[in-house]
Amino acid sequence: MREPSGLFADRTLQPSYLALYEGGVLAERARLLSEMLTCCALCPRRCGVNRKDGRLGTCGVDDHPKVAAVNIHPWEEPPISGTRGSGTIFFSGCTLRCLFCQNYPISQLGVGRSMTVKDLAQAMLDLQRKGVHNINLVTATHQMAAVTQALLLAIPQGFNLPLVHNTSGYERVEVLQLLEGIVDIYLPDIKYADPVVAEQCSGRADCVVFNRLALLEMWRQVGPLKVNPEGIACRGMLVRHLVLPEDLSGTAANLAFLAEKIGPEVWISLMHQYFPAHRALHTPPLNRRVTRQEYEKAVFELGRLGLDNGFVQAV
Repeated sequence: MREPSGLFADRTLQPSYLALYEGGVLAERARLLSEMLTCCALCPRRCGVNRKDGRLGTCGVDDHPKVAAVNIHPWEEPPISGTRGSGTIFFSGCTLRCLFCQNYPISQLGVGRSMTVKDLAQAMLDLQRKGVHNINLVTATHQMAAVTQALLLAIPQGFNLPLVHNTSGYERVEVLQLLEGIVDIYLPDIKYADPVVAEQCSGRADCVVFNRLALLEMWRQVGPLKVNPEGIACRGMLVRHLVLPEDLSGTAANLAFLAEKIGPEVWISLMHQYFPAHRALHTPPLNRRVTRQEYEKAVFELGRLGLDNGFVQAV
């Protein structure tokens, strides 16, 4: 294996998956994740499909990596995009069916191309050579078996960037435990507080309970966001919350959960970028944008709860 270079030449900052690789743990985790595909249990749906037979899981993907885009993203949160951008890999398919999904052609209509694990490893290496700060795995929950296999190929070729798990937050704790030490930065959503709304908007009433358990596990693994001397994230958790019209997102309850169960150290990105898309175009009140008053109320809750770490957006 090549020696780490560049930003993470300092072994106190380098991703912990390098040590897992050297000890053979990474290969074992990749094997276990791959085994789950024979009766798929990677997400809370546990659809039981044998994806290794070429069948599609509820996520819409078989056992091959399926990717819609590989590019440099300059507009993530500042510690993620930094000055050189985040190396995003947009995976096709999804474990949820959000009726307002702004990426629905990718997540629900199957846009993307199947590739080999070797191709995926090469994509990660190519992004690293372009100088990105990290590899941002967007909606990768159902494809983490392929991601870990790609790591096994990329690391001996010098790959050493932090991995960002950019997720809806609809996760199984048992699977997250297999990712401990592999994922450096968790970038999960906290979408809803009400299971009825979760069912109506994303097709899964159990989204709330699984999301909260997942957030606690992610926090246990990586804790608060940690940045290097340049202000670039190298480890930790940053939680995203998208404010929805008429508070369908249950903002106050979600922020209270984070404050009470995790604490003021948690980083939160409070997003004001909702716009009607997909089936939301014909589903009131999701067929309109969030008002200034609705977003300012959400910002007020952040301050009231003492949640000072993170980001808000201009309105």
